[in-house]
Amino acid sequence: MPEHIKLKLAAEIKALEYELTTELPAEIRKAVALGDLSENAEYHMAKQRQVFVNARLGQLKKRMGELAMVNLANIPHDRVGFGSRITVFDSSKDEEIVYSLVTSEESDVSKGLISTTSPIGRALLSKQVGDVVTVVTPNGKRELEILKLATIHEVAEEVEAAKAKA
Repeated sequence: MPEHIKLKLAAEIKALEYELTTELPAEIRKAVALGDLSENAEYHMAKQRQVFVNARLGQLKKRMGELAMVNLANIPHDRVGFGSRITVFDSSKDEEIVYSLVTSEESDVSKGLISTTSPIGRALLSKQVGDVVTVVTPNGKRELEILKLATIHEVAEEVEAAKAKA
């Protein structure tokens, strides 16, 4: 799993934990000192933020656990999987498009980085060159034919070869 994603999530966790243990308690103490809590907007806002931060921390920690369990050895060498770079022919647009399957944290459709959990990502998973998939998107059905495939293993080899040349 790309290390920069883990670092980004860890940084967000650290910031939220600091807010939860230091900043929010200080805000709540300050609001309590103002008196009557029933009509104290600062108190209610701080308590709402505390609930949100707790929920977000739970999500982030769960995601870190999921990412830690990804085993690159289980990603296929001959089929589309996480980290694959896929060239498809989109018959509805009459054009070739290159997608890379990434985590939801990295996805950026404008750069061709699509999540493995997106409709297109899910449709392409486990497919091979020559397969045609139909994807239902918010803009309607799209038919994609897989023209080229480079799995995460091949992409990693290309990166290593490029580093060796430099």
